[in-house]
Amino acid sequence: MATGAPQPTDHLRRSFVYRELLSAGAHFEGEGGAAIATHFGDPAGEEAAARRLGLADLSPLARVGFKGAGTAEWLAKQKVAVPPESNQAVTQDGGALAARLAPGEVLILGAIPGGALAGEDDLPARLAAAWAKAPIPPKTPRGFPVPRADTHAWFLLTGADSPAMFAKVCGVDLRPAKFAPGCIAQTSIARLNGTVIRDDKGRLPAYHLLADSASAAYLWGCLRDAMTEFGGAPIGLQAVRALVNST
Repeated sequence: MATGAPQPTDHLRRSFVYRELLSAGAHFEGEGGAAIATHFGDPAGEEAAARRLGLADLSPLARVGFKGAGTAEWLAKQKVAVPPESNQAVTQDGGALAARLAPGEVLILGAIPGGALAGEDDLPARLAAAWAKAPIPPKTPRGFPVPRADTHAWFLLTGADSPAMFAKVCGVDLRPAKFAPGCIAQTSIARLNGTVIRDDKGRLPAYHLLADSASAAYLWGCLRDAMTEFGGAPIGLQAVRALVNST
């Protein structure tokens, strides 16, 4: 590991699985007031693994939720493209993702930093600031913010073998022919409640996975175990960027 490289313990905000990442030999870079795993010592090999079966920890990246009456309408006024139905997700112009979990609940995942779609608009931060500046009591219902960066770990699974791997830990059929891009499944993964969002990278299937932060280390271990027979490997932000920028 490079001398002087940022470490998770340098920041107050840390990934929920930073110990597991350190054990796997992760190298880190600073991002959003935290350290995110950028690679595990073999960037080129990780890019290949990402196309086969890769697991990235995106927990240090920005995300926020909004919930309650008026949520969808308020977000639309903030120029967010909100999916018309529950369990659908839509990519925003700046690369963020808006996932509608229920009629009155929307999850916003920030853009991949350095990705081809990433713009100057930090959507989670902008929305949080806009909600805080709105008058109290509001003139119209606008829901309330939910701190998803604290309550939920955020993993990304990529590659051609990811649907087959999911079959070992999830009862929902996530094969591309059955689970279209933008679909959301709120289900059990390795006996934990979680949310799976399909968000392909080019022709490769890719799935965001969000689950209870308190159980993140357990889930990471379960996924690593399920990946073994497919030759899957942990990947860093560098390999994720390569996938995003190849689309």
